[in-house]
Amino acid sequence: MSTTTPPTVRLTVAQAVVLYLSRQYSVADGVRRRLVPATLGIFGHGNVAGLGQALDQLAEPMPFIQGRNEQGLVHMATAFAKHTHRHSTLAVTASIGPGAMNMVTGAALATLNRLPVLLLPGDTYATRHQGPVLQQLQHPTDADLTVNDAFRPVSRFFDRITRPEQLLTALPAAMRTLVDPVETGAVVLSLPQDVQSHAYDFPAALFDERDWVIRRPAPDQSEIDAVAALLAAAEKPLIIAGGGVVYSQASTELERLAASVGIPVAETFAGKGAVQQAAWWQLGGIGLEGTPATNTLAREADLVLTVGSRLTDFTTGSHSIFANPDVRFASINVNVHDADRLGAVGIIADAKRALAALADASAGVRTSEAWRARTEELTAAWSIERSVALDPDQLFDKAAVSGDSDVVTTTDAVLTQGQVIGVLQEHAQSGDVIIAAAGGPPGDLQKVWDATDGRTCHLEFGFSCMGYEIPAAIGVRLAHPDPDARITAFLGDGTFLMAPTELVTAAQEGLPITLVIPENHGYQVIHRLQMGRSGREFGNEFRYRTTGLQIAGAEAADKAARLDGDYLSVDLVQVAAGLGARAVRAVTARDLRTALQETRGHQGTVVIVVDAIPHADLPGAGVWWDVAPAEVSEIPTVPPLRADYEVGRQTQRFFG
Repeated sequence: MSTTTPPTVRLTVAQAVVLYLSRQYSVADGVRRRLVPATLGIFGHGNVAGLGQALDQLAEPMPFIQGRNEQGLVHMATAFAKHTHRHSTLAVTASIGPGAMNMVTGAALATLNRLPVLLLPGDTYATRHQGPVLQQLQHPTDADLTVNDAFRPVSRFFDRITRPEQLLTALPAAMRTLVDPVETGAVVLSLPQDVQSHAYDFPAALFDERDWVIRRPAPDQSEIDAVAALLAAAEKPLIIAGGGVVYSQASTELERLAASVGIPVAETFAGKGAVQQAAWWQLGGIGLEGTPATNTLAREADLVLTVGSRLTDFTTGSHSIFANPDVRFASINVNVHDADRLGAVGIIADAKRALAALADASAGVRTSEAWRARTEELTAAWSIERSVALDPDQLFDKAAVSGDSDVVTTTDAVLTQGQVIGVLQEHAQSGDVIIAAAGGPPGDLQKVWDATDGRTCHLEFGFSCMGYEIPAAIGVRLAHPDPDARITAFLGDGTFLMAPTELVTAAQEGLPITLVIPENHGYQVIHRLQMGRSGREFGNEFRYRTTGLQIAGAEAADKAARLDGDYLSVDLVQVAAGLGARAVRAVTARDLRTALQETRGHQGTVVIVVDAIPHADLPGAGVWWDVAPAEVSEIPTVPPLRADYEVGRQTQRFFG
């Protein structure tokens, strides 16, 4: 009796990885697409001869995009994944040592936000006849430990490939994690430099096209019934929509439940835009950067139903916002670990399927006219306040803005950051995307941006990572090729100065993205927090030191302790132009309107720098946040702020 040996194909480890990825597909709701349609990267000695050669050889099925900073490339892949509702992602490769370590922050961001990315960092040699190699950690007691082990706590799946045949199980496990709505996040295949180039006779069947179904777990009817009973008994219910609604594409089902039962809907940062209808029950943001109307309703609610949210302290006001003594909690979440937060009665299921089932089970349930009237009363008052704050043609009273009395705070700016947002809102069209991630911009957009009717607001606030915005705009553009849609990154001058270099990537690839930078001369949102917790500014504004800085060889009394001179003179327009952008400065609302109109449709990178009045904030949300002032301090402004903090702590509650 004869046997037939299954066919094999001889490839290097790197070639096998790239070929395999080029033949993997996701299937969601019957739609089939490439799971990993491109690879991003920067080459070094740890990946150029292995993955670099493989990507060159297989450039047609696996396009390669060259980047400037590995962290930015991971952000790019994460934003691509978010914009495709987690149905696709990008792979990112880096060399060993610092190149790999640059990806760790991006890995953490992806994992915390439950977004899939595939990372392929080079690693130290698996063979050891070379002796210690360049960038090897050489841990004194863990000989097999490398710097890539830093990925373990911030990834959902990690494997180090020290033998070619390990790919037979590692690659499918990696794909399985990427498409799992419960377990998805950063997936890391650590590839030792030498092993990338090792050849092996792989089974040819490994490289057959494979479909990975993104499942929608169905709800248990008993769990649906339990939450439906809570809705039927509630007099003042509130829904909090999180990112799970967006990823599940469950807006229609959410809106049906809200409209039929009459439940106001608030949104987290990740859930911004979960409601696409402008209805009486559409509230907008909740929490520390939510609207006063939403937060008042949250205080009064007797039932809070969260959908696809982790309920971080920014949303809950550090567990102080839900003040009704009889408040109950329910939740819908695909992840059991997130479903029972605040002691909620949970539905463990896909948001789209669970919301549809809950709406069916709640047929005939209707909240009172009094709760609707209360909602409309509060939202109408906020609408007026919002309109005033965003009106770009209203003269802002600079004298009303207070800063430190011993430093100069006046500038030539005539617009507040809120008024800049007002002009951007005028300009926004259905299909446009605005992106923000850290500092004041995401909080302000969460509070005032109208993300209904297809005006997508992409906020990364799970990790609140400076430097996300520019690569995220590129990632969204790669996923959203519609030339009529404007992709705008709205970021502060501090974030821009930290990581502007992916502008070169956008220029290199001819990708039309727009940056709008309100220049307010500092890390002003942290300045605001600092003033509220210590009472005076230190180290957050961009100012010159007025006396020479001495660190070594000088008495402490001779050292300049503070940055208290004039604002730095930095030409952000020139910086952006030098990185390949079409860059302009706007001072007035008319300037900004003109710049936006003249650059819409520009087939390249646009950077618009707008002078913004420092310390001119939008109306407050009226929510306490647990950031503790020093218990003891010689600075006289601190003790009373600590006393106020202790009062705020009394509003915190335990929900179990």
